[in-house]
Amino acid sequence: MSEFEAELRNKVAEAWETLREAREAGHDYEIHLHSARIRDLLDRAAQHGVDTRDWVDPALLENSGLGH
Repeated sequence: MSEFEAELRNKVAEAWETLREAREAGHDYEIHLHSARIRDLLDRAAQHGVDTRDWVDPALLENSGLGH
């Protein structure tokens, strides 16, 4: 795994954790922000040919509105 891919993967994991925390707290605006951040990171990875299928459970993406 390249350093670029490792950094993106870490950023997605961090954003996913903050999204989970925002959901637990019921902070709708933060949910939107963290969801958008995850979407942006996954898009950036795709632009660079990085396979992100095992980074985030596709079922969770569909349930969170993050699916493409």
